[in-house]
Amino acid sequence: MTTLEILNLKCGGCANTIKKGLLTIEGVTEVDIDLETSKVGVNSSEETVLKSVKSKLASMGYPEVGDANTIIHKAKSFVSCATGRMTSESE
Repeated sequence: MTTLEILNLKCGGCANTIKKGLLTIEGVTEVDIDLETSKVGVNSSEETVLKSVKSKLASMGYPEVGDANTIIHKAKSFVSCATGRMTSESE
């Protein structure tokens, strides 16, 4: 399991969106999210898979710690969060 520390992780809605998004990446079959520490674990250490994971996280508004956290990232994370909350409530 490879662990990445990300920004903008706020709640279970965020976690739902992240999990669903990362599971669409080929090579990722397991995602572990720790809300308290803002860490995301994926079951791959392949560089190409991790690059895809980091790119997907940033595109959803959750860049890795150390990367730029722009207003666009923050706005996307709010949308992802709301989407994740609505999805989890309807399930």
